[in-house]
Amino acid sequence: MKLATCFALAAGALVAAPTGDRPDARHAWAVHDDHRPQAPKIEVPEGGIPSDAIVLFDGTAESVAKNWCDEKGNPTKWVMKDGLFICTPGSGGAFTREEFADCQLHVEFRIPDPPGAGRGNSGVILQSRYEVQVIDSYTEIPTTDPRERAWTRGDYADGQAGAIYGQHPPLVNPTRAPGRWQSYDIIFHPPLDVDGRQVDPGSVTVLMNGVLVQDAWPLEGRCAWRLRPNPKDKVPKGPLRLQDHGHPVAYRNVWIRRIPSRFAEKASGGPGVDEKAVAAQRAENARTTLAWAQSLADAEAKLMALAEAWAYRPDDDVRRQLDEAADACLRAYAAGRKPGQHVRLFAEMCVRCGIFDANHEFIKFALKRPAKRSARN
Repeated sequence: MKLATCFALAAGALVAAPTGDRPDARHAWAVHDDHRPQAPKIEVPEGGIPSDAIVLFDGTAESVAKNWCDEKGNPTKWVMKDGLFICTPGSGGAFTREEFADCQLHVEFRIPDPPGAGRGNSGVILQSRYEVQVIDSYTEIPTTDPRERAWTRGDYADGQAGAIYGQHPPLVNPTRAPGRWQSYDIIFHPPLDVDGRQVDPGSVTVLMNGVLVQDAWPLEGRCAWRLRPNPKDKVPKGPLRLQDHGHPVAYRNVWIRRIPSRFAEKASGGPGVDEKAVAAQRAENARTTLAWAQSLADAEAKLMALAEAWAYRPDDDVRRQLDEAADACLRAYAAGRKPGQHVRLFAEMCVRCGIFDANHEFIKFALKRPAKRSARN
């Protein structure tokens, strides 16, 4: 239980504000734990690129030379013209020199107008294995196939723009006409094996033109034409590939962010939680919190901090110190010390989480106090 937080000087005394439920076997941190590390701060200009992103193409020849190559590692034969990165038909795909695992990717593309017989085919291929299809799925074309309507968008459903190629069609079709710029924002998690056993098939989330078209779709394996995926064909990381399918599709504003695996968090919930890691983090939390508690002179502040330390490490030594601090608070109140504004809330939470029994003298005293709550949502 995170009990003592936000200690601040107010009129010469420390004031404590208790909060939520205590740690457990799957959570090293309490709910709303102010000791839990904050997220790293990044800068995101309005309409701009996150400061921790790797800019793969920014409209300059330098970004092409630095980041892109052909399959063999030689300079790409794709052209840079008018600030655009354009596929040279027949030259092969453009591969990033760096390899990526879990990532957030932004890419903008433009299908030629007219798109040609192949409908401006290309693809954004994560790890050079998992393809988000790029193609004209906007233009209606006539058909005489009796199985179809008089007009069709062309191509099979799992080959439409926004599809995970050969695996899953897009949820909706938010495509724009050829010649107009479109965008993909992709969250990718590759398959994950632990000790030779697959624990996650991986997933792809895609927003096309700001609209969700793939919702954490679980991958079945490497994308292929006319073939069922092979789930064993996987790698921890691989290059991003922009596909050459014989059409001069243009790309711009390509950037990528490395993100943690969903299994990276070991100490506080989530699919990768490990009880040994939780226990180790709780022990460290207890060590630092207990040292902090022992440095406090104010009776209430010490009591709340020790209750927090006991929540991390519920052993006899911390319990002894906790009981002594409760007795010290009662003596201070008897001597005229005015209880702090959060004492009743603190007492309620102690009882609810089993830190003190409801018949404990400190609890009985505190529960006589009027309640003062300060919810933060």
